[in-house]
Amino acid sequence: MNRETSEDMIMTAENQLVEESDTRFIKGYFREGPNGPLAFFPTKEKKRLAILRRLINRFDPQRTYTEKEVNEILAETFPDYAILRRNLVEYGFLDRYADGSCYWVKC
Repeated sequence: MNRETSEDMIMTAENQLVEESDTRFIKGYFREGPNGPLAFFPTKEKKRLAILRRLINRFDPQRTYTEKEVNEILAETFPDYAILRRNLVEYGFLDRYADGSCYWVKC
């Protein structure tokens, strides 16, 4: 097995462990299921990241969004959609133009 393949396998295993860990407590935040509303936004960073990893799946990585569209998607999830939007950008899940006119999923 070449080195690149081994590193890919390690990354895949690490991602799977993170996903399994996230799933353990995520049900308490998305009480109506993973596509439902968010009950509250956690203060601990590790839990925030788990929430953000779930939320980014609500966006199509093949398209761009206006700020209004981003807000509408996030408002269906949580009343304070601005905090979700800011965190998605700050943690590198979404990117945007400096003027906020265009957002996209950061790969």
